[in-house]
Amino acid sequence: MLSLTSVQISAFIGTFWWPFCRIMGAFMVMPFLGNNYIPATVRILLAMSISALIAPLLPPVPQVDAVSFQALILAVEQLLIGFMLALFLSIMIHVMTLFGAMMSMQMGLSMAVMNDPSSGGSNPILGLWFMLYGTLLFLALDGHLVAIGVLVDSFKLWPIGMGVFELPLMGLIARFAWIFAAAFMLALPAILAMLVVNLTFGVLSRAAPSLNVFALGFPMSMLMGLLCVFFSFSGLPSRYSDLCLDALSAMYQFIGGAI
Repeated sequence: MLSLTSVQISAFIGTFWWPFCRIMGAFMVMPFLGNNYIPATVRILLAMSISALIAPLLPPVPQVDAVSFQALILAVEQLLIGFMLALFLSIMIHVMTLFGAMMSMQMGLSMAVMNDPSSGGSNPILGLWFMLYGTLLFLALDGHLVAIGVLVDSFKLWPIGMGVFELPLMGLIARFAWIFAAAFMLALPAILAMLVVNLTFGVLSRAAPSLNVFALGFPMSMLMGLLCVFFSFSGLPSRYSDLCLDALSAMYQFIGGAI
């Protein structure tokens, strides 16, 4: 009969379980993989496969009793580290959602909302559309493969056993301000174009008070907004690629800058 000692169990956990916790924590919020329409079984199997592949390449891990409180703390730390690493990329997707919401507000479509199956809430239609577009661009740029590579490198830059609170958490908090700055820079051309349209109708309302500006202004604003959306696609992929590189660079700085 096969029997395992506590030392062997601890060695197994140190080799496979801790990497699995970090990778699974990242897959909970990573773009595309973290969405609700990806079954949890698929995420678990993918995390187990990656953990088994990278286990021989990892640096030595601390030997911890499998049923001790220290093992629980270590598992939670790995989940948090993976969660925070993937949050950098998740924030990048929220930039596209906020960009679409800003466009909807300028076009007068802020009341047109739709259920978002990935978050369970409601978002403006353009926000959902740009979020899906950003996710497809992320996959087309092999962002998911690069993100997994950064996640694997994190075991060398921030080995298992190093505390989560030693990471530069202020760098992660600063990324939330980066959401609004990046979304505003993406939407700035459209905002300026819509501002010119609104100023034009404001001048018309003063020059011709009998003109029904609201009946004429709303369809014209929507038409101009759709034209802005159309013309924004010419430069959006390159700017989005820069955002991806910025997010991946921030991930590296997050785990490497604290060492």
